[in-house]
Amino acid sequence: MSSTKILVVDDEPNIRKLIKNILEDEGYEVVEVESGNQAFRLVQEQDFDCVLLDVWMPGMNGLEVLELIKAGRESLPVIMISGHANVDLAVQALKKGAFDFIEKPLGTERILAVVHNSLEFNRLKKENRFLRSRLSGHSEMIGTSKAMQDLRKLVEQAAKSEVPVFITGENGTGKELVAREIHRRSHRQGKPFVAVNCAAIPDALIESELFGHEKGAFTGAAAQKKGRFEMANEGTLFLDEIIDLSLSAQAKVLRALQEQLFERVGGTGSVKVDVRVLAASNKDPHLAMRDKRFRDDLFFRLHVLPVFVPALRDRTEDIPLLVTHFLSELAVENLSAEPLEYSMSATALKLLCDYSWPGNIRQLRNIIRRILVISSANEIDHEIVELALAADRPLEQALAIDNDQSTGDLGIDFSGLGLSEAKEVFEKNFLIQKLKEYDYNVSQTAESLGMYPSHLHAKIKKLQINVEK
Repeated sequence: MSSTKILVVDDEPNIRKLIKNILEDEGYEVVEVESGNQAFRLVQEQDFDCVLLDVWMPGMNGLEVLELIKAGRESLPVIMISGHANVDLAVQALKKGAFDFIEKPLGTERILAVVHNSLEFNRLKKENRFLRSRLSGHSEMIGTSKAMQDLRKLVEQAAKSEVPVFITGENGTGKELVAREIHRRSHRQGKPFVAVNCAAIPDALIESELFGHEKGAFTGAAAQKKGRFEMANEGTLFLDEIIDLSLSAQAKVLRALQEQLFERVGGTGSVKVDVRVLAASNKDPHLAMRDKRFRDDLFFRLHVLPVFVPALRDRTEDIPLLVTHFLSELAVENLSAEPLEYSMSATALKLLCDYSWPGNIRQLRNIIRRILVISSANEIDHEIVELALAADRPLEQALAIDNDQSTGDLGIDFSGLGLSEAKEVFEKNFLIQKLKEYDYNVSQTAESLGMYPSHLHAKIKKLQINVEK
């Protein structure tokens, strides 16, 4: 409970002190301010789990602050308190999004009950959202950048039509998520969405996977099997990495698209389907056509509406939103334990925003997962983020630690180590690398890491790192 952070807003010092003492006795972390302007600024700068907000204050009153908070942090529970309450005021506050309303004089049991209920209600809402997204297979397209706004417009346009869509973008940018969103918004929602990773299926099996086969069509074909085209009937078929299909398979896909008709492997009759096809690739289709690896007639059949998914490094302003989303999502991933609330310091978030993200959204999600594993605190600082990012540096950099004390290959099997031992392995390798980068100047290295030199000296001594002179 010590990680739960509550903001108390009241212009009366005695009231603030009373509430703070009650909450701190229960193990909550409490921040108190005397004005609405201060409260709104803090909510923008820090992560709070709950706000207790007085209605009547000089300057900006509580109801005005409530509206501002809800506009930016809709899920943050706000409990209104007032010594001059009436039914109309309480109804007005609840309509504006308040969780509950408490009248003065304040009772200990009432305060604790309402705070506990607000925190529990918010936790259940987050868990419910997570479970719904898992059951529906739907994830959000997160971001407010210009690139994401443009992408959402294209998705909306694509969803309204039946034309083929060709989605391009680097690995990990979320091309399948875009395809699912197009399907979800289209009139085919509720019908099958079938995804095929064309690069992961051997050439010998690709035709059977796409079009199915008849019993006895080949050795091992013990029964008739429906292909992905048939499984996606009346719905959407997503052909990911379509450029990796063999040219012969591309020719059969082209015919199936043109005629909405195909034959199962080993079959003699035709199968008629109604399928919308969305295709994607992380390769440049024009280069693939030039190199005769991708049929130009198939390209022009699919490339009716091109959709480009931007790399994460091209929309870094979305990283804070993505981090918040992944922290919340991954915190409730293990439903056998009570989900925890995590927050990240400004310096830690800056490290993530400044990183190049060669693996894009997929890499960011995995980094957040790693951070939650190696962090022992709910408040994630820059040292933990540095530690998590260090493991994703290029392998040759991670192994280029010739300090005669390296803990070895970061790719080794850590299954025999406990969590604390594994953290030390990461931390030692990372600090050696940073010290080398600054020619073993402890002061400069500490400054680059945002830590005090004395703290770094202590780490060096603890980890038995030999600092060259």
